[in-house]
Amino acid sequence: MTQQPSGPPGPGLLAGVRVIELASVIMAPYAAQQLGDLGADVIKVEPPAGDMTRHYPPLRNPGMGGAALNLNRNKRSVAIDLKSPHGRDALLALLRTADVFITNLRPQALARLRLEYAEVAAVNPGLVYANAQGFRSDSSHGTHAAYDDIVQAASGLVWLNHQVSGQPHYVPTVLADKVCGMQIAQSVLAALHYREHGGTGQHIEVPMVDTMLAFNLVEHLGAASLEPDGAFGSTRSLSPERRAQQTADGWMCILPQSDRNWRDFTAFVARPELADDPRFATAPDRAHNADALYRLMAELTPLHTSAEWQEFCDRVGIAAAPVLDLESATTAYAREGGLLHEADHPTEGRYRVIGRPVRYSADPEPPLRPCPAIGQHTAEVLGEVGFDPALLQCAN
Repeated sequence: MTQQPSGPPGPGLLAGVRVIELASVIMAPYAAQQLGDLGADVIKVEPPAGDMTRHYPPLRNPGMGGAALNLNRNKRSVAIDLKSPHGRDALLALLRTADVFITNLRPQALARLRLEYAEVAAVNPGLVYANAQGFRSDSSHGTHAAYDDIVQAASGLVWLNHQVSGQPHYVPTVLADKVCGMQIAQSVLAALHYREHGGTGQHIEVPMVDTMLAFNLVEHLGAASLEPDGAFGSTRSLSPERRAQQTADGWMCILPQSDRNWRDFTAFVARPELADDPRFATAPDRAHNADALYRLMAELTPLHTSAEWQEFCDRVGIAAAPVLDLESATTAYAREGGLLHEADHPTEGRYRVIGRPVRYSADPEPPLRPCPAIGQHTAEVLGEVGFDPALLQCAN
């Protein structure tokens, strides 16, 4: 893809939609990035020092950290000190022209800045105002600080890890931030659809803990879904034996899910009698006896090499894959599909771009807009909305 450093965005599924992002770290910027990838005009409003994620290593130049290069792509950057005399006025000028406002500022900060929903809606009643925070605003925890680790703990995710490993580990990725970022993007699209079909602008609140608890409970509501005193947790997911299997020369994930898969598996390891073992005869049986099943598979998978297992599994339709490190996972498969490719940044040189994972049959995909410098588009964007950027330089 070619790159264009400035100007309005190109065509895309969300062409014509203007998004104002007032956010930092990962969750809300990730949500806005997804909308920008689809062609929305995303304007990132950040303090003069920039979003804190810009300063996290690795980086070649100040304010252009590695993660920020992808999180802030397909956006224009406007630097505003919201505490300055005209800072709030500048933001409101932007919001008057916007379709969507995304923020993860805490409620206290929004109140101090007089940027709560009612105040912003008075300027633009049709605005879709989406704010995300750690806890539900009307709860006793509504003003508490929360980051990914806190949300993992409060939503039961750390407890789930503790059940399996005996240690209260965090998931080794900012899972809550990214899941909640996708929830923000989904909710914004739903609200835009509603407005487009005769509805109004509205306020969307995405509490991270609620979002992740709902996410975790999909399978882990367990027996509690039917019995008031039933146990929470999915037997299969919480099996301490659930792990990749060792082969004769490596590690693989091999998942004989269907009853036919199980019969083919037992025949391949020359143990056909296991196909009728009452512990494993049906998929529900295998799920109920997950510990025994995974121990048994761990005994049998070393009988063949990884290549032999892959050939067999592909032939009979059993889901299987080798265990890859991230470097290996981003080689041939990812590159062939364009999920990871290289591009030239105007100031940072050669870097890797994380591509869009979803494919659309009808999508005028806009050209890639590289991550801007802090405030790169301040004069350009404020000029578009009729606000004199020189006012931002006025002394207190």
